[in-house]
Formats: sequence, C-alpha cells, structure tokens
Amino acid sequence: MQYNDQMKNRVKRIEGQLRGILRMMEEQKDCKDVITQLSAARTALDRTTGLVVSSNLVECVRKAEENGEGSTEELVKEALNLLVKSR
Repeated sequence: MQYNDQMKNRVKRIEGQLRGILRMMEEQKDCKDVITQLSAARTALDRTTGLVVSSNLVECVRKAEENGEGSTEELVKEALNLLVKSR
C-alpha cells in the first residue's frame, strides 16, 4: 500500500501533539488540559486509522476487480475487522 503525504502529515501532526502533551505533563499543567489534549490526539489517531483502512480497502477492491480475484464482501469484512481491532 502507498501511504500518501496526507496520511504522513497527519501522523506528524499527532507526533507533535504527543510531544506537546508530554511537555504539559513535565510542566505540571492542569489535569483537565492534559486530558483534553490526550482526547484530541486519540481522535486524530482514530481518524487517521480510518483513512488508512479506507484507502487500503479501495486499493484492494480495485486490484481484486482488475485481477478477477477475491470477493468484495470479504475485503470489506477484513477492513471492518481492522477497524474493530484498532479500538
């Protein structure tokens, strides 16, 4: 699978968020502020996971159709299982 710049940039932003959270913890910032930022980072991770899985699904379906192999239904089930596992 090809990971495009949009996906990579999302991960880089999340990495920056996590560094910021660690800095907040080291500076003994308020618990509510830290939790808010942790929640935002988790949401960003969830959305990035969804983007990667959906892009992978589109790519897999396209390849399967081109090669006349595999069922679309099985590919969708596999993608859904990946999303469930990520939670």
